[in-house]
Order: sequence, then structure tokens, then C-alpha cells
Amino acid sequence: MVNTVLIAGASGLVGTACVDRFLDDGWDVIALSRRQPEVFSTRPFRHIRADLRDAAAAREAARDLSAVTHVVYTALYEKPGLMPGWTERDQMDTNLAMLRNLLEPLTEVAAIRHLTLLQGTKAYGAHVHPMRIPGRESQPRDDHANFYWLQEDYAAEKSAAAGFDVTIMRPQLIVGPNHGVAMNLPPVIGAYAAICAEEGRPFAFPGGISTVWEAVDTRLVANAIRWAAEEPAAAGQHFNLTNGEVFEWRDMWPALAETLGVETGPGEPASMATFLPAKAGVWDRIVAKHGLRPITMDALLGESHHYADLAFAYGRTEPAPPTFVSTVKIKQAGFTEARDTEETFTYWLSVLQDRRILPPPR
Repeated sequence: MVNTVLIAGASGLVGTACVDRFLDDGWDVIALSRRQPEVFSTRPFRHIRADLRDAAAAREAARDLSAVTHVVYTALYEKPGLMPGWTERDQMDTNLAMLRNLLEPLTEVAAIRHLTLLQGTKAYGAHVHPMRIPGRESQPRDDHANFYWLQEDYAAEKSAAAGFDVTIMRPQLIVGPNHGVAMNLPPVIGAYAAICAEEGRPFAFPGGISTVWEAVDTRLVANAIRWAAEEPAAAGQHFNLTNGEVFEWRDMWPALAETLGVETGPGEPASMATFLPAKAGVWDRIVAKHGLRPITMDALLGESHHYADLAFAYGRTEPAPPTFVSTVKIKQAGFTEARDTEETFTYWLSVLQDRRILPPPR
């Protein structure tokens, strides 16, 4: 019997990658999202357009999903401005309601065997206080309000009643090709580079003090989720996910410039959250000049320009507390994939160029 996976939030970073990954393995895939996911696979899949904030719409969508055996839940609600919403209760409640709006009617019609949820380093309290280094899945739940805990507790209760397993992934700074999403840096970097070139300025790193990060390729996240779907060792577990190395933005910047066909050089720090929206007219000119897909600056960025300021340490004169996590646990469980982070960024920038979302290299 062919497995059927329902991927909620299928047009997002992880959701789209999971559509491709499960299709590659011959699964029947049902993608649920407000937008059609843009995938590489030529295999057919079913797309359901729905907003999970609407309980009635979610229930209607679930009526015809009795074949679903696995659920990958990647849907996310973020407020405009991004970071302030991370500590606001109504945003937490909305994210819980979205999960409940899907699982309640779905478990009435489908015999689900496995659910995957997404968390991140906010599980370790990194957004509200310095976290333990490295963050390990074995550490006690950090005592702060977080929609992760609301979703996790609901999923534990629901899985006990309905008899399915749950795996929770905690990826760190996910990198992929999606535009118009909450947290993805390649479209931000690419738009910034194109505007610098158009205005005759160097492609200078726009951030603050040197900061060391970890990141993870969305392909690796999708591969880990596919592994967990049928791996007994993954049932009931949390797993951190990274590419397996650290990086520093200024060290990587020349490789990004080469891929984008622009020149680096000295420059002043710039907030992507303010600089890019202010250059919307310049971006429109670039789109027309290069025959790009007619995507406005707002539609290109989503909320990712706010995330860029955080990642680039814009305005910081002292290093932020580190947010490194251990990935020993998932490796010991059997998933050992690693990736080159520089290649991750340059690959996805190239994909955005190939898709005519970013201009070709000069």
C-alpha cells in the first residue's frame, strides 16, 4: 500500500522541500497551503488551497483526506515585523488553533501513523535570554511562553488518543529558494545585491559586529523528516538539525557576490527592514530591465528582511549570545547527512536566478 503524506504549509521553506522529497520516494502527496508550492518534481500531487486559521475551511478540506497516513506540519503564522510577535500570546494561540483546526477533523476520517512538527532554537529560549551551549534535546523544557509548547502538548494528547507517533524537528536558520515567506535569507541577499549593482554601489555586508551562526539546508530538513516518517528510533523524539558546521557572514560574503555577479567593497551598515522596502521602485526597474517574474518587493520579502537584520546583527556593537545546538542525537539515531553551508547559499541563489526571481549574474 502506498503511503500518503499530507504536508501542511506546503508553500513554505520546509513544506515545499518535503513535497519534492516525498514525491521522489514515490509517496502520494497532498499539499495544503494558501499558495501553490513551486517544486522541482514532475510527478503529480494534489494541492488543497486552505487557510488553517479558518476552522470551517480546514474541516471542509479534511473531509476527503481519509487516505492520509502521515502528516508533516510546517504551517506557521507570523505577525508583520516578525520578532515582536514571538512573545505575544495571540500569535501563540493562533499557531495552536491552526494545528488543532487540522488535526481534529483529520483524525476523525484518517488513520494517521506519524506526525512531524517543527520547532527551532526558540525552544531553548534563545529569543528571550542566553541559552545553554550547545542546546541539547535532553535539556529540560525552557520555562517561557512559546507556541511550540502549546502545539507539542496538544500533539502529545492527540497522539495518545488517536494512536500515532510524533517527531519534532528543531532546525536552525533554514535556507532555501522560497520567496515571500517569514524567514528565508537568499531572496533578501539577492535583492540587496541587485539594488547595489543597479545603483553602482559595492555589495557590502550590511550587518553589524562579526557573528558566527549555524544554518541548515531545507533539503537536509526534508531528508530528515522523510527519514523520521518511518524510522522507529525517531518516534517520540526531538531532533536538532544543522548543516553540521558554523559560518561567519563576512567570510561567506565573497562567495555570495561571485554567485550573484556583483562586486564586494566597503560600505555602511544598512537595515534590510528599512533599506529594501524603500527601494521598491528600484526593484521594479530591475524586474523590468531583466525580464524577471513580476514579483513586487513586498511579495519577494515576506517578513524575511526583518529576519535578516537579526541574522546580520544589524545595529549590534557587541556579539549576541551564541545559539549553537548539538546534532549528536539525530546522528546517533541514524540520520547523518551534512552539507556545506556556503554551497547551500550559493545553490539556492542560483535557483532563484534560474527561476527569474533574481537577475542573472553580470
